[in-house]
Amino acid sequence: MAAHEIQNAELQERSVVSSFIFTGTGDSLRVALFRRSQKTRSYQGRLAPISGNIEKEESPLRAAWRELEEETTLTAREVTLWRQGKPFTFDDTSMGRHWIIHPFAFSLRPEAQDKIRTDWEHDGWGWYDPNKVTDNEIFNGVPRLVESLRRVWFEMDMCSAASEALRSGLYQLRTDHQSGAHELTSIAVTALRNILVHLRDDDDWWITVRTAAWHLWKNGRESMGSATLNAFVSILADIESILPLNLEDGPSWERVLAMVDRHLEDRREVPTRIKESFAKYLEDSFLPAVESGSNDTLTILTLSASSTIRDCIIDAFSSLSISNLDLRILESRPLFEGATMASTLLSLFQSKHPDSSDRFLKLAIYTDASAAIAASDVDFVLLGADRISSSGWVSNKTGSLPAVLSAKHITPGVKVLVLCGVDKIAASSEREHESEQEANDPVEVATPWVGSGVRGIDLLDEGIWGSLPKTANCRVIVQNIYFEWVPAGLIDGYLCEHGFYTVADIRKKAEEVKKNADKYFGVL
Repeated sequence: MAAHEIQNAELQERSVVSSFIFTGTGDSLRVALFRRSQKTRSYQGRLAPISGNIEKEESPLRAAWRELEEETTLTAREVTLWRQGKPFTFDDTSMGRHWIIHPFAFSLRPEAQDKIRTDWEHDGWGWYDPNKVTDNEIFNGVPRLVESLRRVWFEMDMCSAASEALRSGLYQLRTDHQSGAHELTSIAVTALRNILVHLRDDDDWWITVRTAAWHLWKNGRESMGSATLNAFVSILADIESILPLNLEDGPSWERVLAMVDRHLEDRREVPTRIKESFAKYLEDSFLPAVESGSNDTLTILTLSASSTIRDCIIDAFSSLSISNLDLRILESRPLFEGATMASTLLSLFQSKHPDSSDRFLKLAIYTDASAAIAASDVDFVLLGADRISSSGWVSNKTGSLPAVLSAKHITPGVKVLVLCGVDKIAASSEREHESEQEANDPVEVATPWVGSGVRGIDLLDEGIWGSLPKTANCRVIVQNIYFEWVPAGLIDGYLCEHGFYTVADIRKKAEEVKKNADKYFGVL
């Protein structure tokens, strides 16, 4: 077909991944680019990241991992997912294509520097200084190479101080496996403020701050990022309300920073309001049944270390005319946050109710495997939430679903309540329950085995340490998944800072979040 015929023909849409491999740090940071083979269908001889089509019903991230292994032999044993970039589109009429590009960045582990083995799609490859990657003909990269790179390597668009503040914030979010979504969001908002401080001399600061917010949301802890997204769209809306700004005017810029500080202050009040909602629910729905019967005990099953639940339980119990609190906590492997939460709750109870009081606490810690035993005759199962979908499904610590299913079967009258802020409600999505699971370090699971002298542990070292060769005919994987979904049909209510929420309330909020997310991040 002649070139003019291709240009006049309808463009064929093609969704692809564009995966960059990085090595080194600081000034020694390098990105791998691969020269496309003459055997490929497009852009022969040009430099490119690892790329390939996204197959039907396949997520972009899954496609990125698949293409990496197919074209370089690299797997999660050699590389880690470093960043994802915001997708973008462009037309190449010479190819008859409308491209939808999903950029990713992977970091090559130091011990895997010699593990890259290319397939027939590449004639060679090399390490390049990302600062020197260009779109000119002499460099000979694929179309929009720089655009793909800049979406995962934000250093290209920011001053050094702002990019360092963003890197620091992302590192803190990724490595903090103790804090819940509420605390992580406060960390993200603080990081955004630290970035804003350095943008006063940036002519494109409004685009830059939105880009930074997007990265903090997506590349920090996306599995716990709904609260971060809600916080950011609220902050950006407040900033937009006073645009345009004269950046040379000090008071105007201070007003922007003060807005962020106000949001941080408001966040500190949310747990108190949720506590009040929970106490009112117990007073209206539970206390009358207690007063009409002989039972004088509030029995609760929970898990993990939700700060919201931790703060609610003791204060809500103290506000009721009930003598006994039977509190059952699942240990929450592999980090045993449940044991930590139990210790904190015991301390809170002792500080509020001395031995001379008429209040009594029975605190029991159960193994995760004994959820059904722990659920016998409980009044409530309390769940936190890292994310709530528009249909009311709740993403929470792994172990939540077995606890709820056990309680519903063992104690049919139990109420399953979710205690969280409305900022945990995610933007509505067509595939909202299909997000990638957050896979964490398998060593966290294996360490107790090693310390306890489990027999045969050395045979599992491929899954734990990745030490067996890929040619072995056995493959062992140690899964360390932090979060799982609890269907809305198993949940009896959502208690937030505004009171009792229904699924209809959640759906309305989710649509609002989507609208705002599209407004501030849709055109980046």
